Amino acid sequence: MSIRTITEQELKQQTQYSQWILKMNQERAQFLNRSLGYHIITFGCQQNENDSERMAGLLDEMGYQAVATPREADLILLNTCSVRENADDRFFGHLGIVKNIRRDRPDLIIGLAGCLMTQGEAVAKIRQSYPFVDLVFGPQDIYRLPELLYHRLTDTRRVYEVGEDDTLVEGLPIHRARKHRALVTIMHGCNNFCTYCIVPYTRGRERSRLMPDVLAEVQDLVANGYKEIMLLGQNVNSYGNDLQKDDPTQPDFSDLLAKAAQIPGIYRIRFMTSHPKDLSPKLLDTIALYPAIEPHIHLPLQSGSDRILRAMNRHYTQAEFVAIAKKARALRPGLTISTDLIVGFPGETEEDFVETLATMEQVRFDAAFTFQYSRRTGTPAATYPDQIDDKTVRDRFSRLTALQNEHSLASNQALEGQLQEVLIEGRSENDPFVLSGRTAHNRLVNFRLPDDYPFPAEYRHTDGTIDTARLEGQIGQVRITRAKTFSLEGQWEQLLPWA
Repeated sequence: MSIRTITEQELKQQTQYSQWILKMNQERAQFLNRSLGYHIITFGCQQNENDSERMAGLLDEMGYQAVATPREADLILLNTCSVRENADDRFFGHLGIVKNIRRDRPDLIIGLAGCLMTQGEAVAKIRQSYPFVDLVFGPQDIYRLPELLYHRLTDTRRVYEVGEDDTLVEGLPIHRARKHRALVTIMHGCNNFCTYCIVPYTRGRERSRLMPDVLAEVQDLVANGYKEIMLLGQNVNSYGNDLQKDDPTQPDFSDLLAKAAQIPGIYRIRFMTSHPKDLSPKLLDTIALYPAIEPHIHLPLQSGSDRILRAMNRHYTQAEFVAIAKKARALRPGLTISTDLIVGFPGETEEDFVETLATMEQVRFDAAFTFQYSRRTGTPAATYPDQIDDKTVRDRFSRLTALQNEHSLASNQALEGQLQEVLIEGRSENDPFVLSGRTAHNRLVNFRLPDDYPFPAEYRHTDGTIDTARLEGQIGQVRITRAKTFSLEGQWEQLLPWA
């Protein structure tokens, strides 16, 4: 794949397609006596979430309105992930549900986007087994959504367009999914080629956005009231490496993070994901220097065995990883570290696995995303001999998660009785009378609001009850009353001002 930046003329062309569709949709909405709706189902990582926000922004401009369920929609987009097999399974399960909706709604438009659509075998399967699908396009083709949709609306043929270029596009509209946190992609692609990972083949090579463009987006978000910014990249630490090849004076991720952290009015800035091989002393110093930068790092270990790390093509040793973690915590007291761990990589012996457990004991991760190795066609590891049998993988996975749960609970228990600032994210998914939010250390906190707390009038309905939707994005002080393995429970103390 080649790398290129989309021209202004190409964007103008897409705007023209968007305007044509808008006119078509206005006429159809008038005939139907209702607006046309869209629903996007997103699988995978935060970058996929950000891609879905951009697709939503484009659809807004074409006269569609977001609806809550697929059955209400005139257009459904599924934004796919190809990193793990269970993501594939979930996607095809949802596609079966969408097929049933299409049976009752022959005019329903169904589009598939995302990383899985760059995989030839997946697209071939869709062509053969899912003829009701109207659009197929990859992550690099999102800016072309107006054009692709226009051709589908004006022609009966299905549109399959997966571009060959790694593209950079600025200026697309965006429909933010949250009121309190904004996702900002700072780079696309990955150059690491970990042997178990399909991302470099689906997202392409690393392409960094220019720092002025990123900072302008962050400044605009802060000016519009967003309190938390999440900087995204498959490996944010390598931001700028591609730009520095042509101009050594270009900034690196440390420079970008420092500039963003100094934007007036920013409350909290997060980032992910960090690769240990690129976590420089300069970056650690930056994280320690600016209070607005979250006191949390997501640092994937994957394995504690040097032999397996080499087989994974991770480019660091167990000792180097532990040294980075220790230095980070020394520079920023209270810093939490989360990680990714893979169990059952091809050739992993019991001794290799025990080394992972020993590393966990050394670092004591505050949280971890744990995975059983998923064999992905197209990656080197998929062809490795000594694939581990399912029973052994399940046994090791059980032992690993038990140890991590012990560490996670102990980390959370250390906060019992303490006051924590919590950025309120909204109602709990499990209880509408409970609010949830996150601390600066990325810990999830659930709490109830007392009926007698003196909230200002703007936070109450006309009947005097609390408007919990109005509290989303506000900052509260919560005293931690109970620690659980994956979350905290707390008692509301007060609403904190922020300007």
